[in-house]
Amino acid sequence: MGGSSRTMRLAAVQMCSGKDPERNLEKALTLLERAADRGADVIALPENFSLMGSDRDRARFAQDLDGTVLSELRRVARKRGVLVLAGTILESSAEEADRRPYNTSVLLDRKGSAVAVYRKMHLFDVSLPDGVVYRESEVVRPGDEPVVACVEGVGFGLSICYDLRFPELYRLLALRGAQVVFVPAAFTLETGKDHWMPLLRARAIENQVYIVAPAQFGTHESGRVTYGHAAIVDPWGTVLAEAPQRESVVWAEADFQYQEEVRSRVPVWRHCRSRIFSLLHEAAEAGAAAGIPGPAERAAEKRR
Repeated sequence: MGGSSRTMRLAAVQMCSGKDPERNLEKALTLLERAADRGADVIALPENFSLMGSDRDRARFAQDLDGTVLSELRRVARKRGVLVLAGTILESSAEEADRRPYNTSVLLDRKGSAVAVYRKMHLFDVSLPDGVVYRESEVVRPGDEPVVACVEGVGFGLSICYDLRFPELYRLLALRGAQVVFVPAAFTLETGKDHWMPLLRARAIENQVYIVAPAQFGTHESGRVTYGHAAIVDPWGTVLAEAPQRESVVWAEADFQYQEEVRSRVPVWRHCRSRIFSLLHEAAEAGAAAGIPGPAERAAEKRR
């Protein structure tokens, strides 16, 4: 687990994006400039920052990674000399067999070059207690590769929203060298009020990483209500910054020497039993081969 003695100023953006992509992009650029004015080294935008419509509306707006949205973010990254996380955009698929776009997060360096591209692995197919049903997989295809990028001597891990419920992903990112992990999100109000902050703190504590979690908030034009509370959490699980319920930017300093001290005091990496990973894989394979339903299948059967 490598480290750095430097510090880095992290910024997480909170937005209430609507159905107008141009207006959303203009707001995002304004907030990036605000964060850069305050000396941020790394600025993270939320999930769906450029369009917060229905899944089908967003899928129609899909573009490739050379499209207008990322081009504008590249320009700001170069002009202001900052790292920018493009929360998520809907990335067009070139595969004829499956035209569903990916929900993609891109990390840009200070020159505006893409140094990491992550496609959301866990898609939000849920039925909530308030009766609302989401089926992200109907219009979005899942990625299949965890991503960590080393930039300026710091390991950055990428994740997106619903990924937060899958701790094995975050352990893998940390084992691959992540010191800072992004969680751009559009958490629903129903789940966020009970789960958002506990999950952020748990992933930070378990893996002794900084968590940067930009967020959508409020009531959107599509009628969806998101929880907000964009946050930055340190490797001890301390919430260093949390956004009020308005369009805003929150900041915090990442001290990588402090991170090494946390990892030395509680040396989970020396105590980690790698055999557990092979046992997880074996259990999943055995269950699938035997036709044993997983939690999702059991829940569906119960509803029937």
